[in-house]
Amino acid sequence: MTTTRTDASGRLRLILRVDGWSTAVFGVIMLAGAQALSGPLGLPTSWSIPFGVAMLGGAAALGLIAGYPQIPPRHAAFVVAGNTLSCVALLVLAFSGLIPLTGLGVAFLLAGALVVAVYAALELMGLRRLTAA
Repeated sequence: MTTTRTDASGRLRLILRVDGWSTAVFGVIMLAGAQALSGPLGLPTSWSIPFGVAMLGGAAALGLIAGYPQIPPRHAAFVVAGNTLSCVALLVLAFSGLIPLTGLGVAFLLAGALVVAVYAALELMGLRRLTAA
């Protein structure tokens, strides 16, 4: 069974949209719940607010890329690289002691790293299908 460029683009587009929406929701939670989450997670609001803003920007970029009639492979590659770097950054923050995280805060960042890694893997598979089609 061969994959057409349209099929591959549609699959990648879906993954990008789901990634974008979940990133937007998470960004809103980080912004709206910055103070409430500070105590249980140990994540200072001076960190969670910039994270939330960056996530909203990332969500907008994902939405724009997903909206292209033909998804440019270099844009998809940029998304994969960005998610991979985000995963690594979350792991570093979880274990470096740079932020005074609670145990729940460490688990929170590790869960975020896992989610971002899954998106990066799915988007990489979509990119490979797109370039192979």
